[in-house]
Amino acid sequence: MGKSTSNSKEWTQMNTIYGMEQWQTLIFLLCQAILFSVLSVLYLVYFDSICVFFERIISNAAVARFASGFTGSVTALSALCLFFAAANFFYSAVPLHYDMAQRIVSAVNDWSSVKLALDLGCCGRGILLNAVATQLKKEGSSGRVVGLDRSKRTTLSTLRSAKMEGVGEYVTCREGDARRLPFPDNYFDVVVSGVFVHTVGKEYGQRTAEAAAERMRAVAEMVRVMKPGGVGVVWDLVHVPEYVLRLQELKMEDVRVSERVTAFMVSSHIVSFRKPSQHVHGPAEVRLDWRLC
Repeated sequence: MGKSTSNSKEWTQMNTIYGMEQWQTLIFLLCQAILFSVLSVLYLVYFDSICVFFERIISNAAVARFASGFTGSVTALSALCLFFAAANFFYSAVPLHYDMAQRIVSAVNDWSSVKLALDLGCCGRGILLNAVATQLKKEGSSGRVVGLDRSKRTTLSTLRSAKMEGVGEYVTCREGDARRLPFPDNYFDVVVSGVFVHTVGKEYGQRTAEAAAERMRAVAEMVRVMKPGGVGVVWDLVHVPEYVLRLQELKMEDVRVSERVTAFMVSSHIVSFRKPSQHVHGPAEVRLDWRLC
């Protein structure tokens, strides 16, 4: 009983700190779900009248009745799907994001030696960024985590959430482009990212070769700024297989891919990797690592 109350308080506190970013999408989904629900009820109430309407078009009572029932069923099913989509979107935006941030942090074996970490994108108002900072604080580390985002407004809200989490002294935020990171080579011990890389190059469209090339540039930049022996952990939607291939081309070691997790109604995976301490030849091995999930 006490544990349930504690968890409830934790989620309530988390929602207070981070809130919902894309609430417009959630409201749109809920409005559509309610609309289709109302239409489904109207179908039940006026089913006979609707059958008569279809009979005027089809001129066959049995077929008209089937068409009416089928249309009503599709409408009701659409309402259920929209409610499910709204629930999944809400869950993915904060609770799942928080959970995946903890998994990303746990994918790094040794935080005590980490002096500098980078959160690429620091989306979700800094959920992942603050999880890294909290881990550094637990370790009693003098390290810091840098959050990079293309929006100044996002970086300001991230800094506010870090202060609310009590880790403000461990966090720095910078504006920048993931395709041209404003950091020198071999700079960070750890690089992480949560549901961000898939947005790189979106101005070209999600399924175009140009967008894919831009995402690969971002992956290559992550590798460039990592120190030899450094660790990278990326959670992202849809395009993770592309990142794995790119990491193989860049000769990354210990490439691991988690099992599928549904987030924002699409598939997502965590991929972790390590930058070699010295140049290696030959393709990298890719392993499925269920422990990340």
